[in-house]
Amino acid sequence: MTELFSVGDPIADTKAPDGPVETRWDRRRFSAKLVNPANKRKLSVIVVGTGLAGGSAAATLGELGYRVRSYCYQDSPRRAHSIAAQGGINAAKNYRNDGDSVHRLFYDTVKGGDFRSRESNVHRLAQVSVEIIDQCVAQGVPFAREYGGLLDTRSFGGAQVSRTFYARGQTGQQLLLGAYQALERQVAAGTVEMFTRHEMLELIVVDGRARGIVVRDMVTGEISTDLADAVVLASGGYGNVFFLSTNAKGCNVTATWRAHRKGALFANPCYTQIHPTCIPVSGDHQSKLTLMSESLRNDGRVWVPKKAGDDRAAADIPEDERDYYLERIYPAFGNLVPRDIASRAAKNVCDEGRGVGPGGLGVYLDFADAIGRLGRKAVEAKYGNLFEMYERITGEDPYEVPMRIYPAVHYTMGGLWVDYDLQATIPGLFVIGEANFSDHGANRLGASALMQGLADGYFVLPNTIGDYLAAGPFEKLTADHPDVARTRTDVEDRIAKLLAVDGDRTVDSFHRELGRIMWEYCGMERTDAGLRKAIDLIRGLRNEFWQRVRVPGDGEGLNQSLERAGRVADFFELAELMCIDALHRTESCGGHFRAESQTPEGEAERDDENFSYVAAWEFTGTGDAPVLHKEDLIFEYVHPTQRSYK
Repeated sequence: MTELFSVGDPIADTKAPDGPVETRWDRRRFSAKLVNPANKRKLSVIVVGTGLAGGSAAATLGELGYRVRSYCYQDSPRRAHSIAAQGGINAAKNYRNDGDSVHRLFYDTVKGGDFRSRESNVHRLAQVSVEIIDQCVAQGVPFAREYGGLLDTRSFGGAQVSRTFYARGQTGQQLLLGAYQALERQVAAGTVEMFTRHEMLELIVVDGRARGIVVRDMVTGEISTDLADAVVLASGGYGNVFFLSTNAKGCNVTATWRAHRKGALFANPCYTQIHPTCIPVSGDHQSKLTLMSESLRNDGRVWVPKKAGDDRAAADIPEDERDYYLERIYPAFGNLVPRDIASRAAKNVCDEGRGVGPGGLGVYLDFADAIGRLGRKAVEAKYGNLFEMYERITGEDPYEVPMRIYPAVHYTMGGLWVDYDLQATIPGLFVIGEANFSDHGANRLGASALMQGLADGYFVLPNTIGDYLAAGPFEKLTADHPDVARTRTDVEDRIAKLLAVDGDRTVDSFHRELGRIMWEYCGMERTDAGLRKAIDLIRGLRNEFWQRVRVPGDGEGLNQSLERAGRVADFFELAELMCIDALHRTESCGGHFRAESQTPEGEAERDDENFSYVAAWEFTGTGDAPVLHKEDLIFEYVHPTQRSYK
C-alpha cells in the first residue's frame, strides 16, 4: 500500500486551549487579538458560498464592519443547498426537561461520530448551539411551537432526548431565509458586496498567504481576480463525486479542491455519510436522489418481510410476518439509531433478499401506527409537506401505503483540515460548514449540519478571524502581481485545455461512470481488493476523460458543459484520494465500513490503537502519491468504547 502514499510529519491543532473543556472556547475568545472597529473598515474578506455557513458569516462580518465580498454560483444566495435541509437543528436547550444538557449533546456527538472527532471542537459546537436558536428566533425564523406558544422539539437519530428544533419539514429553507435577510441587510448597508453567478476556479496564494480568488462570470464567461486580506470557503461538501446523491446537481468540490492543490491539507476524505431515508433509485435515467427527512423515523416504523422473496403488497403481509429489524436489533434506540447504523442495517436486509420494491432495493417506512395513535391531522401537521413531496415523486400516498426508502449518499464529514480557529494550513484561508472536516468525526448525527453551519458563521469565525486580521492590513496587491497573474493564467489554460479535447463523450457520461465506481467500491461497504480496483479504474477513466471528453461551445458566455467539465475533472482527483484514504484506514468507524473489520454481529469494529487520528492529506501533484499527516485524537471526557445502541 505504501506505493500509493507516503507518511509525513504529524500535524497538531495548536489553537485549542488546554484545561477544562467547558471553558476552552471562552478562554480562546479572550486570548484572541481584537481589531479596532475603525481598522475593520480597512480590512477585506472574501466569502465563497452563501449557504447557512457562508451567508451567516458574510452577514456577521459585514455587521462587524469588515469589507466583505460574497460569491455564489447560483442566481440568488437563497438557492444555496442549505435550503434543502428538512428535519431540524439541534440545540441543548432542554425545554422538554428530558435530561438534555450541553454535556449530553457533546457526548452524543462524539459517540455518534464513532470517536473520530476532536473533543474541543465538539464541545464548542454544543455550547454555541443554545445561542443559535435565540439568534434565529430573533430573526423571525418560524420554528414549530407547542399549543402554549413555546418552541417545540422532536427526537432525531442518535439521541434519546428531544433536542431538535424544526420548522415543519422546511427547517433549512427557513433558517437560510433568516441568514439571507441578515446578509441582504448588510448588502443594503454597503458592508457586503454580492456577486451571484460567479464560480470560484482557483485560490490565489501570495507569500504563503491566501489573498484572493479567481472567478468566472458564468453568464459572460469573463475571468477575473478578486483580492482581499483573508478568504473564507463555505462551499459545502463533495457528495456529488458519487453522481447520484441527495445534493443539488450544482454541488461540487472545486473550491476546496483548488485550495487543497495550493497546499491546504484535505482531512478524512473517505468519511461519507450514507443517509438511510432516501427515495429509492427508479431507473438509469436519474440524475439525483431525493431525501426524505430523518425526522420521519420519529413516528415511522422501518420493516421488511421476514421471508426472502416475499413480493406481496405491504397491506397483504400480516403483522407476524414483518420484521421491524431496527426495533429488534437495537431495542434501546429502535428506529432512532444513527444514520450509519440504520443505513448498514437496510443494506443487510436487502442483501438477504428481503428488500421491497423494484430490484429489492428498498425497505418500508410505515406510518400506520402513528396515524392510528395520533390521527391523520396530527401526522399531517408534522410531516404534511414531506408526504406530499413523496407522493408527487412516487405516485404513492404514504397515508395509505408505507413509504419505500433506501440509503443514499448525503453528507461528507471529510473536508479541508482546519485548526480550532477554523483556519486551514494556508494562513489566511478559513473554511467553515460542510467544507471543513472539524466537528462530526466519522459520522454526523441528524440535525447537526445546520447547527455546525450557523455556529461557524454566526459565532465562531467572527471571533477567530479577527486574531488573524489583527496583523493586517497586508501588502496591497494588484492584478498584475506575478503570483496573481500566474494563477489567472492557470485558470485560463485549464479552460482552454478542456475545450480543446473535442472528444466524443459527454461530461455526464464520465461523471455517471465515476459515480458507479465510487458507489460500488467506496460506498456503504469497502474492501481492500475493491478499493484497489477502484483506484485503477478511476485512473484509467481520468486519462480517458482528458482524451475523449467533449465540451461544446466556448468559454465566452454561458456554457454549462464547461462548468460541469471543470467540476468533474476535480472529482476524479478527489475520488482517487477518497479510495486511498479508505484503503489505508484498515478499521471500520462511522460511515467508513471495511468488510474486513467487523464484529461477529456485523457491527463496525474500530481500531483505536492504530487509527485514533485525523488523516490529513497533502497534495503532491496529479498522479503522484499524496503525503499523509496524522493528527492524534485525545479523549479526556468521552472515552472511546464499543459503540452500542442496543
